[in-house]
Amino acid sequence: MILRKYMSLLGIGSAQIDLILPKDTYKAGEYISGYYLIKGGTIEQQIKRIDCELIKIDQSKGIEKIMDTPTILTSKRIQSEECYKISFSFKIPTTITVSTEAIFYRFNTKLIFNEGVESKDQDIIRIIQ
Repeated sequence: MILRKYMSLLGIGSAQIDLILPKDTYKAGEYISGYYLIKGGTIEQQIKRIDCELIKIDQSKGIEKIMDTPTILTSKRIQSEECYKISFSFKIPTTITVSTEAIFYRFNTKLIFNEGVESKDQDIIRIIQ
């Protein structure tokens, strides 16, 4: 049991997060309704918060810019091997630039624990007119 605890503190066998979105193409001003799927690891863990950054990537300029960061503060304990869903809703900014070959967007999701290595997920989306 102690070995599993220390392994999860290093990120081995810790809980994982996955942002589930209904599609990957959106329009400016559109609402996204999805959910975070959290899968428990080998031991029980205390969740501290969930951060989800919308990042604009401009490959032609080599720039990544954080557009918005919705955060959920929680004290939920995720049990070993438990699956848990938390609702996700987000409004795409109305002033957002349309995606091109050089410009695209990504949600960077982080599951942060009271102890241990954070779990990360990335989801690429496109913005159309």
